[in-house]
Amino acid sequence: MAKASNDRITIDLFADEKNRGRPKTNPLSRKDQLLVNKRNQIKRDKAKGLKRVELKVDEELFDALNELASAHNVSRGQLIESMLMTQINFLSSCDDKISLTVNELENT
Repeated sequence: MAKASNDRITIDLFADEKNRGRPKTNPLSRKDQLLVNKRNQIKRDKAKGLKRVELKVDEELFDALNELASAHNVSRGQLIESMLMTQINFLSSCDDKISLTVNELENT
């Protein structure tokens, strides 16, 4: 008697089948899992009001950012965000000082 390929009830007929590795825990392929995870991440970020910014930097700068981030126990993204906010605040205060000086010059 030959076994049918769709017969999964008769276990002893399939004793020679060995599946290697960890048992399958998700019905989706790896590619589909990555797509679903990315979609969910984008939804979470959108709910938090986050926007994506990409930039390309020299390898030397990249390594320096990694070292600085690990020294401060933060992620590289958190470090860059902190640096940008510091620079924006500094420039805003400089703009305020410049506009005050311009106003003073115009009044004299």
